[in-house]
Amino acid sequence: MRIALLQTNISWMDEASNMMAAAAMMDKAGNTDLYVLPEMWSTGFVTDVEEARRLSSATHDQSTALAWMKEQSRNRNAAVCGSLAVRNEEGKMVNRHYFVQPDGKSAFYDKRHLFRMGGEDKAYSCGTRPCVVPFRGVRFMLSTCYDLRFPVWLRNTSAYDVLLCVANWPESRQHVWETLLKARAIENQCFVAGCNRTGDDTACHYGGKSMVIDARGKIIADAGSTDNAVVACDINMEQLSSFRSKFPVLNDRDEFEII
Repeated sequence: MRIALLQTNISWMDEASNMMAAAAMMDKAGNTDLYVLPEMWSTGFVTDVEEARRLSSATHDQSTALAWMKEQSRNRNAAVCGSLAVRNEEGKMVNRHYFVQPDGKSAFYDKRHLFRMGGEDKAYSCGTRPCVVPFRGVRFMLSTCYDLRFPVWLRNTSAYDVLLCVANWPESRQHVWETLLKARAIENQCFVAGCNRTGDDTACHYGGKSMVIDARGKIIADAGSTDNAVVACDINMEQLSSFRSKFPVLNDRDEFEII
């Protein structure tokens, strides 16, 4: 399984420009199984209530950016994931992480933990269910940015192999980003692929450091802090299975139920 992280410098509220930049980065990445885009990759992290309402005036199935993701997935014979601000089936605004597959199938996860310090909780409704997507023999757990701070929500019950985290994580908390990515990989005995943005918006500067980490907490791919950087790597499922068998940490996990 080959994963490519597309670390974009997002143009504020400019979907056409962001789609063009992402397509160029996909070309640069070449053949892969999965392209990963950051959180709200087509617009930037919009949390102003009125701006979010205008942005999410279309329902999820009318999203231009989602249609673009489906087209890229089909044409490139690879899955594409990343989050978008859309209206859900009930008309509520959500930060929805899509996982789109070449055969037209798509799954999604609505962000559970909304970043209240940035006003996200006022503009969007939180999700209520986790989402694991099987694709080409690998099980992917979808998560979004602030979720990374909540290990109970992301706890692996032997349900997934790769934790995908798409983010707009500020450079001022870069050390926290890197630390939590490693922690989630080690405690859940899984690969973690974290795709962050670069550049600036109205509130923050973003430092990138998109990376893939193995189940031992070792960084196996790192995009650094470069704008519009592409980093790709192969993940070895046989090695992961062997490590889990030899060192079966998950067998001793505590049982719990989220209500």
